[in-house]
Amino acid sequence: MMVSAVQRPVELTDGGWEQPPARAGAPALWLVRAQAFKTVVARLADSVLDGAEKERAAAFRAAGDRDTYLAGHVGLRLLLGAYLGIRPEGVLFQRQPCPSCGEPHGRPVVDGNPVHFSLSHSGGLCLLAFAHTPVGVDVEAVPALEVAQEIGEGLHPREASELKGLRAVDQPAAFTRVWARKEAYLKGLGVGLGRSMSLDYLGTAVDAVAQVPGWTIGDVAVDDGYAAAVAVQAEAVTVWGWSTSSP
Repeated sequence: MMVSAVQRPVELTDGGWEQPPARAGAPALWLVRAQAFKTVVARLADSVLDGAEKERAAAFRAAGDRDTYLAGHVGLRLLLGAYLGIRPEGVLFQRQPCPSCGEPHGRPVVDGNPVHFSLSHSGGLCLLAFAHTPVGVDVEAVPALEVAQEIGEGLHPREASELKGLRAVDQPAAFTRVWARKEAYLKGLGVGLGRSMSLDYLGTAVDAVAQVPGWTIGDVAVDDGYAAAVAVQAEAVTVWGWSTSSP
């Protein structure tokens, strides 16, 4: 079955986590632009991020990569705090067991796992999703043709064939589209790139995603030069509400 609906995230702006709009269905999608979010990061990062997050941010050599990481993780804590009705610095992260090996490096969760979430960032954009069941998102900057052609060889055979059948000028965008769909799905499963990209067929066509049993996978509208997707377990159909005690 092919699904053609394209979902649009809400951009997170200063204070937007305090009274966000209700979203029918799941997941709730949010976009954070690192450059536009820098004033929020400067004001709140030191107080809301934990030591591990600060250490990871400091390890980035490129300022742009560091800014993107900080924007995504500050935004994640602010939104999780709003969903959970606690202060963002009070959010405690854990890792579920990996479905492939059982080690504690699977899907990230919060204590008690009341809210499923996913975060992806690339080239100054951060995409976040929140749902009642496992969810994954991915956002990717469109690469050069040579990269798309080389890595595209490792996709599902039908997808690799589809890419080769396109004009060279269209191949990078199509590759990025299917790559984002696959990463979102694998992050939802909790296995990440531990599962081969050649196993699942999701398709390269514009606004048309081939579905896998038990999951709903769709494209997400982001800025030009990027592709994004979200995957959520099919049971997630509730309207998202917000705590009145959000920070």
